[in-house]
Amino acid sequence: MQFFGGGSSLTSVPPDAGTPAPAAPPGTGTGGGPSAQVLYVFNRGGVCLLYREWHRPLRTLDPTQDQKLMFGLLFSLRSFTSKIDPTTAEKGNLGVPLLPGQGCSFYSFKTNTYKLNFLESPSGIKLILITHPRTGDQRDTLKHIYNLYVEYVVKNPLYAPGTPIK
Repeated sequence: MQFFGGGSSLTSVPPDAGTPAPAAPPGTGTGGGPSAQVLYVFNRGGVCLLYREWHRPLRTLDPTQDQKLMFGLLFSLRSFTSKIDPTTAEKGNLGVPLLPGQGCSFYSFKTNTYKLNFLESPSGIKLILITHPRTGDQRDTLKHIYNLYVEYVVKNPLYAPGTPIK
């Protein structure tokens, strides 16, 4: 299954020409073109609050399926990393939901076509930034995005918690 690469025989779907894409998050550029490809923001219940694409050459799934797969991947990876954590003797059961900050966590993983950067806040908000594989550590960028989320979304009296951000 390919998400972010493609051979020469595959064609990419162009973005909507009528709506300009918002600028990519600050600090994600490598100097060689677009670096930030996709941003997801999930709440603790797995509801995707925000989904933005900047540079995604190949779209294989509709956004709803993509979001469900991404949250499932994060749930599984987080559970797996807590079970192989060499610093704790209690491992618990594989697949049991963990509280935010509980267990060992991962920050990123890289493939030959993309790098997934992950940050989970103490309140359970999960931020995922998919970037170019040569992009460096994005924890500071994700913290900056989370601070913007708190400042402009959470503190907004018109925002109903748990609803997608528009």
